[in-house]
Amino acid sequence: ANNLLTMEQRLTIVTLGVADLTVASTFYEKSLGWKKTEASNENISFFKLNGILLSLYKKDALAEDAGVQDGSDATFRGFTLAQVCHSKEEVDKIFADLKEKKVKIVKEPKEVFWGGYSGYISDPDGNLWEIAHNPFLQLDDNGDVTG
Repeated sequence: ANNLLTMEQRLTIVTLGVADLTVASTFYEKSLGWKKTEASNENISFFKLNGILLSLYKKDALAEDAGVQDGSDATFRGFTLAQVCHSKEEVDKIFADLKEKKVKIVKEPKEVFWGGYSGYISDPDGNLWEIAHNPFLQLDDNGDVTG
């Protein structure tokens, strides 16, 4: 009998290693207006997104959990997080709200080479969030990609 199982093509949790859990959690709660789940505690924060969880966990503890060294440099990490919006206007309205809340704007929204419209913000730990309209992706009413 074959006891192997192929990994499913899905993502359940994105965990960001953060310097200060309180500062990071406050940013996502106050600046972005998100709500923590009941599974959150003094060691970890969970935010339910559209079918996946974003978790915040102390960076040094996350490195230890993964069995790797914490390379605490603040350089580009080689990945970004993204939220795709239904329209350019939605992107602009979100940026206006974030500016009012003094969120660090890394790149103002603009037309981009691949045919979309996007800008970038940074959370307190330097994680980059792209907020974009992608005319090539179909979204349902919840913002989930359908095609």
